[in-house]
Amino acid sequence: MNKRRALIVGMGIGGLATAMRLHEIGWEPVLVERAPGRRAAGYFIGLFETGRATAQRMGILEVIGNRKDPDSVSYDVDRSGRRRPSLGYDDAPGDPRLMLRGDIEAALYDLVADDTEIRYDTTPVALDEHPDGVDVTLRTTTAADTTETTERFDLVVGADGLRSTVRRLAFGPDSAYMRPLHHIIGATILKEPVPGFRPNDGLILAEKGRSAWVFPFVDHQPGVLFNYRTDDEDAQFRRPPIDSLRRAFGPEPAGPVLENLLTQFEQADDALFDSTHQVVMPTWHTERVVLLGDAAWCLTLFSGMDASTAMAGADFLGTTLQRNPDNIARALREWEQRLRPFMAIQQKLGRTEGLTMFVPQSRRDLVARGLLQKVTSNPLGKRATKSLVAGKFKSKSADIAAP
Repeated sequence: MNKRRALIVGMGIGGLATAMRLHEIGWEPVLVERAPGRRAAGYFIGLFETGRATAQRMGILEVIGNRKDPDSVSYDVDRSGRRRPSLGYDDAPGDPRLMLRGDIEAALYDLVADDTEIRYDTTPVALDEHPDGVDVTLRTTTAADTTETTERFDLVVGADGLRSTVRRLAFGPDSAYMRPLHHIIGATILKEPVPGFRPNDGLILAEKGRSAWVFPFVDHQPGVLFNYRTDDEDAQFRRPPIDSLRRAFGPEPAGPVLENLLTQFEQADDALFDSTHQVVMPTWHTERVVLLGDAAWCLTLFSGMDASTAMAGADFLGTTLQRNPDNIARALREWEQRLRPFMAIQQKLGRTEGLTMFVPQSRRDLVARGLLQKVTSNPLGKRATKSLVAGKFKSKSADIAAP
């Protein structure tokens, strides 16, 4: 009996996790990636219990580790450099593990590389779905030439991110599904700590409509994340990212901390600069094409759940396909029915409490943050605050991929 073939588009966390699970249940996964090779380690992510439970089942939890530094101290800082102890991301209820995106990708890659066909420089350009499968035209572009081939697959999985090619081919244009949050993010890894602070200090500079966060890691340089609100997203990309960042954080003088962060961003070898959107769709699948992760339900980094839900979605997809070996369409319906209510909750949190935690949206948010600073300036107040807000993080502990 021939193995069922699955085309998985995108070699991020969701794509690699899907390849691993489908191989486990006896499928033949083929991974394609538009980039010429594996990506850099990327920026910071937090892994809550939803992701930890999935990683544990996949056998990678201990491999991906935890870059949280037990001796780290987080500070709210202002432009003059004044600091006050504050709650950092690692203080969030649910005890999130801190890591780089590449920590998870590397662990998954090591599991799938020997058993999965991986094609770089390759992307789908046409899908023809019919009752017996999906005929996919794949284009491979190298420095030497461009070739196109058409192959048949039993299933196509679009794990190719916010601006998904599979979603456009199977469901329609980005504009129909991408919901803008009117915020820009800029992220990179710092080459050196901010002067005057330890390498394991976390920093938060939060102002109305804009913020800069520094995330410390064990055995790695810190990461920085800029966020700002804008009413004209297109204009932000008509000039170099550093120019847009400086405009967004002006016209006031940057001060020593912010200036150092902006300069390091400008000089970084690799940086992310992008607008933030959530993906809202009436369904994530057809009979033989399914979207997963950011391509289907992008929560934004403000939710803190992108990596967790990408792994959980891949894990449960393997479970439902295994339970319905002769009915792919039914497996996809069962998969979506389980996941959709949970993703709706995470999207709401991402565009409300999650967003305001990262970027104060109003004077009221700033006042609330100031009060929080005072309360958390001592250990007792810090513990009390974490207990009070624990309810808002409860959903991040649900094991939605449990068989």
